Amino acid sequence: MTAVRTRAEAFRADVLARFRALTVVRLVGDLIVMLAVVLLDVWPGPWAETKASGWTLVGIAAVYVVLLPVRHLLPATAMICGAAIPFVGPAMMVVLSYTAGRRLESWVRAVAATMVTFVVVVLVWDWDQRPLEIEPVYGMLILVTIFGVGVALPFLVGRYLAQREALIQAMQDREARMRGEHKLLSRQVRLRERSRIAQDMHDSLGHRLSLISVHAGALALDPSLGDKQREAIGVLRSAALTGMGELRAIIGVLRAEDGPDDDPATRTAESIDSLVSDARKAGVLVSLVRGGQAHPLPSRVSHAAYRVAQEGLTNAAKHSPGAAVQVTVKYEPDALVVEVRNNPSRNGSAGGAPGVGLIGLTERVRVAGGILHVGGLPSGGFRIAAVLPYEETPLPDEPEDEQDETESPRGIRKWAGVGSIAGASVVLTIIIGGFTYLGAQPVTEVVSQENLDRIQEGQSEADVLRMLPEGDEPLVADGERKSQAAPEPPGARCVYHITDEQSYLAKGTRVVRFCFRDGKLVEKKIHVQRTGQ
Repeated sequence: MTAVRTRAEAFRADVLARFRALTVVRLVGDLIVMLAVVLLDVWPGPWAETKASGWTLVGIAAVYVVLLPVRHLLPATAMICGAAIPFVGPAMMVVLSYTAGRRLESWVRAVAATMVTFVVVVLVWDWDQRPLEIEPVYGMLILVTIFGVGVALPFLVGRYLAQREALIQAMQDREARMRGEHKLLSRQVRLRERSRIAQDMHDSLGHRLSLISVHAGALALDPSLGDKQREAIGVLRSAALTGMGELRAIIGVLRAEDGPDDDPATRTAESIDSLVSDARKAGVLVSLVRGGQAHPLPSRVSHAAYRVAQEGLTNAAKHSPGAAVQVTVKYEPDALVVEVRNNPSRNGSAGGAPGVGLIGLTERVRVAGGILHVGGLPSGGFRIAAVLPYEETPLPDEPEDEQDETESPRGIRKWAGVGSIAGASVVLTIIIGGFTYLGAQPVTEVVSQENLDRIQEGQSEADVLRMLPEGDEPLVADGERKSQAAPEPPGARCVYHITDEQSYLAKGTRVVRFCFRDGKLVEKKIHVQRTGQ
């Protein structure tokens, strides 16, 4: 019951969707198709098989009016019903079959509907009315031809056009998706570049401004300076602090959103020595501890190690001025550990909340495949530590690119429409091949030239008849065979047969006449039955 209810709801939704999509152009097109089919199939149309009038004509028109709209909702059912109703004409079957090919999406349902339609056509076919009383194989070929031209070919044409339309729609959707992805990728590239610029400004310029501020503060404590010098140093330190504030504002504008960057390693783990040296020159009490056997590092990892040390020194100088700082670079067996820890500030000022520098540093370490730890120490100091791998690791966003290659199993189909073309080729091959084969078979039994030479006047009628063909199939009607012959001998019974040897130069059919009287052949005479005379 659940499956039936689900199908009923899906059918109802499909009907409503088609009514919503109905436009004036589609409505006018359906009316034109309906009018054309009725004018072709219903008497006195050129394809009308039976003459209908009165209520019969009204009933036929009513069936057409019902089947034509229903074919959009129940295409397979409409096609099968059209084949089962005897008075449905060829134009109607072409329209029903074409619509079924356009509407049926599943190839299993398409094959099943076509096979059922063929069985129905075979069952309703009138086998007693074979043209010219010929062999059943010829009647079957006519049946296959009617089915192929009236049902199979329109069905395959509709299916091919539907597959082609689906292919074009898939290409348009893919192009639109690619344009959207290109815009998104361009936006991501711009954001990453802005984030990289903001990060570098904070790491490099922010570090230098912090050192200027610390150095200016240390100079202000020198007792040998005069009031003017102290005032100038105060202005310098104030300018450095103002520059830091403006730098943070600019970084906030540039950092539209955080994202991983993969910039070249311009500063390496080996450059930490010079970084510590510059901090010492600025008056920071900093020590450097190295341990373990040096290991080759990928550029991204080496650059991240440098930025960890730089950010740690910058934070220590900014939030804990005058405190001792220790930088540790230790090569462990499986990873590089970079740690910056500082003692509490001498004046007891609080360290403050982490800024954008630590946020960017966390992302930088993550992209390098490492882990960053930031937090206070029990002694009141602060610690920044990073564990970085020795091997290069893929960026976290690289697997996203694989989705584009696998996400659309119903996207562009390389072989779309090939099945319809192959099916149409098979149908045409069967029709053309069958008629070619039958056309090569003799359809008329004729008097062979050998028997014609053996038959002589005076022979008995029985002997002559044994050499003549039985069931002679006419190339021309029996009455036409006699129309241009000489008068028959008086009192004789004559028979007319087609001769084996025919000539295009004769511009007609060679007919031989055998006349019998008293049980004997009294005349054997050939004449040419000319066409149109």
